[in-house]
Amino acid sequence: MRVDVESVTASAHSQPSPVDIEHEPVAEDDPRLWSTFRKRLILIAVSFASLIATQAANIQNPGVMHIEEEMNASSSEVSWSLSVFILLQGLFPFIWSAVSEIKGRKIVYLTSMTLFTIGSTAVALAPTMPVVIGMRCIEGAGGSAVFAIGAATLADIYEVADRGSVMGLYHAAPSLGRALAPLLGGALSQGFSWRAIYWDLVIFGSVLALVFLLFYKDTFRRERSLTYQLALSRREKDLMTKRSVSERGPPRIPSPELPPAIMLREIVGDSKQYNLTMMTTVRDDEASRKDTVVYKIDLGTVPPGREVAGTKVADLQLSFRDVNPLKPLWRVLRRVHNLAILTSSALIFGFFYSISYTTGRTLGRAYGYNSLEIGLVLFNYGIGTICGSLLGGKWSDVVVARMTHSNGGRYYPEMRLQSTKIMMPLLPFAVAGYAWSCQKHLHIAAICIMLFLAGFFSMWIYSSTLSYIVDANTGRSSMAVAADGLFRGIAAFVAAEIAIPLQDNIGDGGLYTMWAALLLVGELLILMTIRQGSWWRERSQRRDEMQGN
Repeated sequence: MRVDVESVTASAHSQPSPVDIEHEPVAEDDPRLWSTFRKRLILIAVSFASLIATQAANIQNPGVMHIEEEMNASSSEVSWSLSVFILLQGLFPFIWSAVSEIKGRKIVYLTSMTLFTIGSTAVALAPTMPVVIGMRCIEGAGGSAVFAIGAATLADIYEVADRGSVMGLYHAAPSLGRALAPLLGGALSQGFSWRAIYWDLVIFGSVLALVFLLFYKDTFRRERSLTYQLALSRREKDLMTKRSVSERGPPRIPSPELPPAIMLREIVGDSKQYNLTMMTTVRDDEASRKDTVVYKIDLGTVPPGREVAGTKVADLQLSFRDVNPLKPLWRVLRRVHNLAILTSSALIFGFFYSISYTTGRTLGRAYGYNSLEIGLVLFNYGIGTICGSLLGGKWSDVVVARMTHSNGGRYYPEMRLQSTKIMMPLLPFAVAGYAWSCQKHLHIAAICIMLFLAGFFSMWIYSSTLSYIVDANTGRSSMAVAADGLFRGIAAFVAAEIAIPLQDNIGDGGLYTMWAALLLVGELLILMTIRQGSWWRERSQRRDEMQGN
């Protein structure tokens, strides 16, 4: 393609608007145009998968004493079986996410559910505690996929304006799992044995695998995936480089006449505009002194039928070799607004696992409760998280609608975080109230109330922070959610490992007063993002455009 130098120079003075990959048209069968019924079926399937994955993390807590007795295991060994499960559940999502951005969501759901079922079966049959710990690793890795791509799946089919309520419903499912797990685990371990807990997970995992195999239609569309488009761009660059070397010999020397990076738009076939970067002027023909421009497509949908080095782009097939989860993960983590919200979410999630695990010990030792009774008390915490997720998601949509209207119809992701402010002052007080209710061994009703309030306030805030992570990372939503899972997994792992030693040394009062302070730090990070997030995002976007990312 030949471009007149004067026109290129003129283009350098006008900054084009970036491609809105969130709303790129797809070649066929746009998931956002699917019927409401089909969308709800997908929402139910994905939500149920997240319910089971969350249930697997919490279901053994009421049966800890039974595991210690039958397996002759120490408290630290049982704690380790929970910790490694949580850690693997946090580490694997970014791998699942990268694969889903190349091969689609369905293959990831099927593979992960199969691994989850195999791991659960092995734990149910395990003869020793080391086998339990090892198989919990496989179970955790398999059950983690839905945390990486569940929210991204919903982003595939719902527009931004509808995501707050949808995300609230989606997060009500793991909250329900968190609520039902102690109750179900307590009943199964009390009525049968702790192994019945894992046979229950085997049944659910098998059913889910069949549902995704037979009824789930893939929602992934490569046109709206930055990860896919960047991988495709790298393949195109390789093809163009090979053709350049074979046909024109060694690379030519760039001319310093024009800046090395010029942005312009090209009108292609169907009048669709695409970003072009890395414009370099070279001398093509010394005799005629004609200037030409060598270019590559950086971001945006590949035009149908376009050829690169004699190969149609539509015929280029990306493979697992094109999947590098570290680069997309780094692109998410190097953004300040993401780091702030991911850290806040991680603190809330660490608190979730700490309180779920230590409450069972407190009720068993200080109140003499059996597994079923412990499950019934913890059910209050789960009900609180469900209510907080549903009402918090709905309220975030109301806040976004109001602010968008007052902003002339223009939406920006930080609007979503405004909905968390109403509950911020209450969460630390609820956690501190729980701390000293346990420490002073108050009536069980006080503990139930504080558990409900702590779950309600924390999930109200968390559901909006996850929606923000999705909205603020268009085109990379699954990797952003996977990064959230990574932070959550590490935080929960640390929380589960230090919970018992801290509880034994400073009691529930000291432990959860400390958690109240940490959650307050997380709230300050959210407030900073509300204030500075737009500027942070715009700065990151300019940097990515300059670097061609």
